[in-house]
This record gives sequence, structure tokens and C-alpha cells, in this order.
Amino acid sequence: MKPKVFVTRAIPEAGLKLVKAHCEADIWPDELPPARPALLERVRGVDGLLCLITERIDVEVLDAAGPQLKVISQMAVGVDNIDLQAAAARGIPVGHTPGVLTEATADLAFALLLAAARRIVEAADYVRRGQWRTWGATILLGADLSGATLGIIGLGRIGKAVARRAAGFDLRILAHDPGCTPEAAASVNARLVSLEDLLRESDFVTLHTPLTERTRGLINRDTLRLMKPTAILINTARGPIVDQAALVEALTTGIIGAAALDVTDPEPIPPDHPLLSLPNALIVPHIGSASVWTRDQMALMAAENLIAGVQGRPLPHPVPMPPS
Repeated sequence: MKPKVFVTRAIPEAGLKLVKAHCEADIWPDELPPARPALLERVRGVDGLLCLITERIDVEVLDAAGPQLKVISQMAVGVDNIDLQAAAARGIPVGHTPGVLTEATADLAFALLLAAARRIVEAADYVRRGQWRTWGATILLGADLSGATLGIIGLGRIGKAVARRAAGFDLRILAHDPGCTPEAAASVNARLVSLEDLLRESDFVTLHTPLTERTRGLINRDTLRLMKPTAILINTARGPIVDQAALVEALTTGIIGAAALDVTDPEPIPPDHPLLSLPNALIVPHIGSASVWTRDQMALMAAENLIAGVQGRPLPHPVPMPPS
């Protein structure tokens, strides 16, 4: 008899096919994630759970699932939506999909940096509105990359991949990461500095740190005021790292020049949010890993974690768990 699993939304066929071959799979059919009551109902009695970052997996969900739950597999790298302490206390391993989305997310971070620097979306809208009447020497002037300073907050896999891309644009690279050594930073031509120095010196600041209690609200009213008035902030990490109310103030009063965000708080951002009315704010819908190859690989890794867990085998891609 196949183990029972709940998949909180359809994932790419590469992973879904593998799940169906080894498990009796209940797959949530809608585009939107299951509402809380539906999630609590569908997890009852399952042996495994494959979820996305949109689901909050906490004690209530684990209790609803029952003591037979053997594994939680998340199709993402970050697991801040999962109560790891509660899972560890129950002996439930948690899997994720590290490494495979590094290059795609770094690509997007650099795409956002370039788009904000050269005001690409503003320029495209300018044309669509019929405002392009002639070439002008002062129209839609943007920021130069060559010779500018890029500050990378969080020099893990993705941060280093961004640094490698920055070298091709002749950017000076600063980094802030308490867990990184000067030698590791130097390997990607970055120099470790304090957060304050990074913010003061950088023309572009890009966020690649996980969401923790230490990093929640890291970019706030005080830290934004350290940045240059021409500086551009890029966030492809997690929305709550940035205080959005403070960011709105900074963008509307000229404290910083622009922001380009792949992640917001909350997600999705409400359509009437003030950020969406600002010409110097570029927001896309959390598409950092949204390339065909990357999402296929993430789905496969999530399926492999799920199947290993329900079969009682070690997860191939486990999350380091806190002491139970």
C-alpha cells in the first residue's frame, strides 16, 4: 500500500510524476493555496507533506496531521514558514531545495538591479503612453554601473553568485555577513565591512540573507537613512527583512533613489499599497527561481525528499534541525 501524502499545490510535472509513482497523492487543485481550515483537514492522517512557502506549518498543522506524519518537504530553500522546533520535537525531518535555484535567483537580482538603474520599466511606460516625441539629452537618466559600489548583505550561495556577475560590470563589491570569512569574500572579489559602512558607501544594496529574528526589519527607517540619496535597494530574499512603511517614506522623500523588489510583506502585496504608485519602486511577484529548468529541479528535489521521508530513509536534501 502506497503512503499517503498531501501536496499543497500542483508542482512541475517532473516532480509530480515522481510523487504519484511512489505515493497516494492528494494534490490541492487550485491556483491559490489552501485556506487554513482546508489545510488542517487535508493533512489529517497523511504520512508526508509537500508544501510551498505560502503555507504556515506550525504546531496546529502537525497536531492535525497526527503522529504518523513522517516528513515535511518544502519546495523552496527558505523554511521560515515551518516551525522547525516543533518538527524536531516530533522527530519529523524537514527537506528543502538548496543550491539549485542559486543561479536563477542571482540572475533576477541582477536583472532588477539593471532595470532599476536604467529605469527600464519607466522608459517602457513612457513609450506606451505616447510621450516619446524625440531623443532628449536629459530624458530618463539612470545610474552607471561601471565603477559604482555594490553592497551585498548575505554572502551565501546566492550572494556570491551575484558578486560573480558584478565583476563583469566592473563594480566594486562590499559585503556584510557575520558568518563569512574574509577569505571567502575575497574569493568573489568582495570585501567584508560593517553593515553601517556598507550602507553608507554602496550605490546599490542587494539583500541575500535568510529571514531570522536578527534580520527581520534589518532595513528600516534608521538603516535606510544611512544610504546614499541616489542608492538603489534590491530585495530577492524575504519581504519582512525590509520595513515597507519605512521604505515608502524613503522613496517618497528622497532618502534613497529607488527600490526593486521580488519579495514583499505581505505576499501578494495589496493592489492599493503605496509602493505600487511610486515610479521609483519596481515590484515583481516573487519570481526569483522562476525559470523552467530551476523549477523542474526544485520539484524533483522536493519529491525526492518526500519519498525518502515516507519510506523511512534519510532525506537527500535535509534542513539542519534545531535540538529537540
